[in-house]
Amino acid sequence: MAAQNASEYIAHHLTNLTVKVGEGGFWTVNMDTIVMSWVLGLVGLGVIWMVARGATAEVPGRLQSFIEMFFEFVDGTVRDVFPGSRAFLGPLALTIFTWVFMMNLMDLIPIDWVATISHGLGAPAWKAVPSTDLNTTFAMSFSVFFLIIFFSFKAKGAGGFLHELFTAPFGSNPLLWLPNLGLNIIELLAKPISLGMRLFGNMYAGELIFMLLGLLGTIASLSVGGLIAGGASIAFTWAWAVFHILIILLQAFIFMVLSVVYIAMAHEHH
Repeated sequence: MAAQNASEYIAHHLTNLTVKVGEGGFWTVNMDTIVMSWVLGLVGLGVIWMVARGATAEVPGRLQSFIEMFFEFVDGTVRDVFPGSRAFLGPLALTIFTWVFMMNLMDLIPIDWVATISHGLGAPAWKAVPSTDLNTTFAMSFSVFFLIIFFSFKAKGAGGFLHELFTAPFGSNPLLWLPNLGLNIIELLAKPISLGMRLFGNMYAGELIFMLLGLLGTIASLSVGGLIAGGASIAFTWAWAVFHILIILLQAFIFMVLSVVYIAMAHEHH
């Protein structure tokens, strides 16, 4: 495949199906991201909900056993991070892990299959992995940011929160108020930005590597070099897919743990 065609191929598969909203198209909505996020969230959390409704105290089936182990793992992780009441953080962590994992899991579906189906349905483009859209990861990370602010006010009150902004970590001397405020604002904003960028960067890079390995297979032929390229494409794609399973799980776990850690830190007094 020529370099220009390869560039067009990659650009096409990294393009969202967008819809302009409002007069002049001021707002742009990534419809594929919204649809896939909702569908995957409903599927993942729906399965857990159905298993919970049909749970039995007798010998559980394989699916119930797996869900129970998964629930205990998430609950134990939250308990290690935040020893207080888990009435809110527990379900939140379970939701985050399940949703992010389901979105990341779509990265294992061959991208050309998605393109074939979307073109057959009349959609010019369709990104099946919502976590490769920066809008998705930032929407989730800034939702966590607003929870951090909410629990900071709840645990410390408005006065206590503002007092911390101006007096921590250097002290309450008036000369240190502005340095304290600047450092705390940077720290607060760094949390959602790093949280969203980390997930987006890892999943975007993984999707790009899959495409590059697929392009390697397009130069396969009956020549010696072509056979080597085809074999390498297949072997490396499978190896990357197996390794990528770990990345998918790890990124969901990291996003969940950091979200819980940041919210738990909001309860701390300085």
